Amino acid sequence: MRKLTQTVTALAFAASAGLATAADVEVLHWWTSGGEAAALNVLKKDLEGQNIGWKDMPVAGGGGTQAMTVLRARVTSGNPPTAVQMLGFDITDWAKEDSLANLNALAKKEGWDSVVPEALQFFSKHKGQWVASPVNVHSTNWVWANKSVLDGLGIKPPQTWDELVAAMKKVKASGKVAVAHGGQAWQDATIFDAVVMSTGGPAFYKKAFIDLDPKALGSDTMKQAFDRMSVIRGYVDDNFSGRDWNLATAMVINGNAAFQFMGDWAKGEFLNAGKKPGRDFLCFRFPGTQRQVTFNSDQFAMFDQGGKVSQEQAALASAIMSPTFQSAFNVAKGSVPARVDVSDAAFDDCGKQGMKDLAAAAKSGNLFGSMAHGHANPASVKNAIYDVVTAHFNGEYDSSTAIEELVSAVEISR
Repeated sequence: MRKLTQTVTALAFAASAGLATAADVEVLHWWTSGGEAAALNVLKKDLEGQNIGWKDMPVAGGGGTQAMTVLRARVTSGNPPTAVQMLGFDITDWAKEDSLANLNALAKKEGWDSVVPEALQFFSKHKGQWVASPVNVHSTNWVWANKSVLDGLGIKPPQTWDELVAAMKKVKASGKVAVAHGGQAWQDATIFDAVVMSTGGPAFYKKAFIDLDPKALGSDTMKQAFDRMSVIRGYVDDNFSGRDWNLATAMVINGNAAFQFMGDWAKGEFLNAGKKPGRDFLCFRFPGTQRQVTFNSDQFAMFDQGGKVSQEQAALASAIMSPTFQSAFNVAKGSVPARVDVSDAAFDDCGKQGMKDLAAAAKSGNLFGSMAHGHANPASVKNAIYDVVTAHFNGEYDSSTAIEELVSAVEISR
């Protein structure tokens, strides 16, 4: 994750509504896996339909860490890209530096305020100013399972923690890997997100990860969450260290592993491999989080290019927010649309369930920004939590030490 790979994506814009001239637009993103590339190709084709060319050279790294490092270097050198894929508080941080363009005119013209959920607008806007176009909503507390493996062992999708432990134990006894996982900090934190929500419930999750209440962070409930992480660690294969998330997904696709605890971008890998939900793989919420949704949202922030939004930036933002694109893209990506007015007709069963879960969670107050994916607190806090979670998962801390380190790390990072 720490090895820096700097690349730049060039988009040649030939025309959009009312545009007759062409210009280049640089876009930094990290969609490099098979499923992600397939989803990104939807945008490429959408733009090609407007006579807008595309040359793709993305920044590798599933969590976006490398992309943000590249971005900082570009801005520091006085040469910012025109658009960048971002998550959560990364958008807010750049907006506070007055680095992002004002998209209000386009947003007003196209009615974004009425179709984008407020939870997303919290990150899309800064001081009432639209600075980013949300592409999707990913929910992170999913379990992906190989149906054939589960059927062969007589395992039904677990609904509780105890049922999950029993299922993992049965898979391991069969000689297969119970949990496909990649030992990268953001992947460890993705599991921890779900485990904390499952262990403590939504009120505890909010106190710990959004309010950063030191009593919650250092509580017996948090210790229990770390204890459960230790249990999961016992069902991960020995070669997990450094494995990319999509390679872990491939283990489930190929029947070498039973479960993966990962956001719904994993579904794109199954679909890209020709697999179908219900027939080849199963999708369900992490046991104990069936009524909650932790989310992140990929958004494209437009960097200020001399005090105004360029025609090319407006064309890209408008294409991203198109209902047709939002449907086609999210069908391929595994996520759900950032617009609430998009039909679920084109989505598979997992997609329909995701859209239904999202709407229900938003209505009931159980929609929470994911700590692991930069939607609960700024990067400094997120990274501090990462360090503790990964150290514990790798056996450097026991659970009692982990909660002490967590309280200290969060306090220092704020």
